Amino acid sequence: MENFDAIIIGGGSAGLAAAVALGRSRRSVLVIDTNRPRNVRASHAHNILGQEGINPQHLLERGRNEAEHYGARIIVEQAEKLSGSVKDGFTVETGNSKYSASRIVLATGLVDNLAEIPGLAEAWGISAIHCAYCHGWEVRDQAIAILGIGPMSTHQALLFAQLSGRVIFINHQPGSLAAENRATLEKLEVPIVESRVANLRVDGGGQLEGIELGNGEQLEAQAVVVASRMNANAGLYQQLGGTLQEHPLGTFIQVSDMGATGIPGVYAAGNVANLGAMVMAAAASGTVAGAALNAELALENISSQSHTTHA
Repeated sequence: MENFDAIIIGGGSAGLAAAVALGRSRRSVLVIDTNRPRNVRASHAHNILGQEGINPQHLLERGRNEAEHYGARIIVEQAEKLSGSVKDGFTVETGNSKYSASRIVLATGLVDNLAEIPGLAEAWGISAIHCAYCHGWEVRDQAIAILGIGPMSTHQALLFAQLSGRVIFINHQPGSLAAENRATLEKLEVPIVESRVANLRVDGGGQLEGIELGNGEQLEAQAVVVASRMNANAGLYQQLGGTLQEHPLGTFIQVSDMGATGIPGVYAAGNVANLGAMVMAAAASGTVAGAALNAELALENISSQSHTTHA
């Protein structure tokens, strides 16, 4: 069984940034990735200084090349089992192999759980969006429908109303629209449509063509904004006995400022630990986790040498 200083599970921006940091410190690193990134349907990534608008798949390709340049090994497999401890070492099992490591970095991202609205999954990431900072500029001045499904929906209306004067709010789940949020929408002069969404009409490329309401009315819109329930992809962490933290937007792994989880020897970075992290923030957290992990191993090495000397 091959052994590494660190096994990084997840090869997105957080995992690859951790691999680069560790590789540059001459650590042996294995990155296990399924090559199914969350933003696979997006054609552009934004708020990336110096790389604004880059295709996210091209960005990851560059990141993989950089990690491999510093000695990291990257394999495309599914990590199915994680066991062990910082004392005895960790073991990661894929469908084909077993690998061991002194430390683990979980960069497994999150899963977007969407409201059960016909057509929403087909439009997701193309004309069904959730973040004004990630997609807002691209839909500026368009007809935008905010789907009211929870407390974040009014906040989305606040941000998108700054980008277009053609924003409407569809009160899909009336019970979630508090009086204070309704007052906010009125101040924004965003019309409220009191009906559920029956169907999103979407073409074969994921572009929204119209909205069918439960009352039979048809609305024209070019983009629909909806919040997902974001849950950390943290099954491996739970296999070690870790527990998830609840957030109004979903669940996540709680970490220290340096990326350490509640399980010794296990770090987490990116969206698995920060539901709102965009690409640069996710990458930064990976760099921090990699640096902290390297320092921990360096101190451990000194400690073991000291024990050997005294023995």
